[in-house]
Amino acid sequence: MHDVGLIGGTFDRFHAGHLSLMAAGLSKCSSIEAWITSDRMAHSKDPRVNSWDARVREMKEALEEDASRVTFHVLDDNHGPAPAHADATAIVCTDETRDECEKINRLREGSDLSPLHIISVAHVAAWDGESISSSRIRAGEIDRDGQPWIPETIRRGRAILTPQVEAELKQPFGQLFSGPEDDPCVAMTEVLAHVEWDSGPIIAVGDVTVRTLQDLNRPADIALIDGLTRREPWEGADAINPSLYDRALRCSSPAGSLTPSLLEACEQAMDSWKEDQVTHLIQVEGEEDLAPLILHPLAPLGAVVLYGQPGKGVVVRRCGEDAKQRCRRLLSDFVPAE
Repeated sequence: MHDVGLIGGTFDRFHAGHLSLMAAGLSKCSSIEAWITSDRMAHSKDPRVNSWDARVREMKEALEEDASRVTFHVLDDNHGPAPAHADATAIVCTDETRDECEKINRLREGSDLSPLHIISVAHVAAWDGESISSSRIRAGEIDRDGQPWIPETIRRGRAILTPQVEAELKQPFGQLFSGPEDDPCVAMTEVLAHVEWDSGPIIAVGDVTVRTLQDLNRPADIALIDGLTRREPWEGADAINPSLYDRALRCSSPAGSLTPSLLEACEQAMDSWKEDQVTHLIQVEGEEDLAPLILHPLAPLGAVVLYGQPGKGVVVRRCGEDAKQRCRRLLSDFVPAE
């Protein structure tokens, strides 16, 4: 058993892989010094990374009683104290970062210090066989246990809305920005001032919402329309300009249901935006009202979903893990179509 082991990393959205790494270190070291990447370094790579304080708090909560064997420090360079640490005898890493540990040992040898024993831990696989990682969690692909956000039942075939889910959906899912119904630009202008500098994408659901963004010269990054408002044809939909988007997709989803066709279109649009920020207009034959239940699970953290609430204004919901969890729960309550 080593007296002192070192471990370093960003540890954003503390997940099952992080827990495995810490457990391996604690099984071979009496104590661990955890050097957590500073906000300055972490945010230069991805501004969505949680603050240092939040990351440490999540680590302590996950480690429970073992947290008493760990001390937490700010890492503000690539190697921290490891090349010159006189008391540590071990260092914990993933297979992916073992080369950095070898480099640290070469630096230690140059300072007449004994090399650190390298405790290398394999990545933990997600449901799809790929590694669990913070970057995948921020991209919205998996949860912290490596599970998908879209239930398998939604992928198998058309799923029907239940009365229980419908009742819950009657409450606005997000922040309401009020404005006159005859001038939706009033509320939308306030919305854009509120979300324009978010990490995106901005996702708009509904013809009036999509058209209003167009009128304000800020087309949505992903837009869904069905030619209706309040389930009636809307003449203003004819002025929605598909040429403002990089690509247009078509799908079908009957009222009160979700279909693999809608899911496939939303996945294609979201994947293209994540890879190359390609914008999409998705034209839905049927209704797009339930699309946010799919869009939140697919979206990266920090995305913004907008939809209109007739007579009241625009509802705005940032995509976070809480939104994904709620949508997954509601999707699980849909029933397969007969």
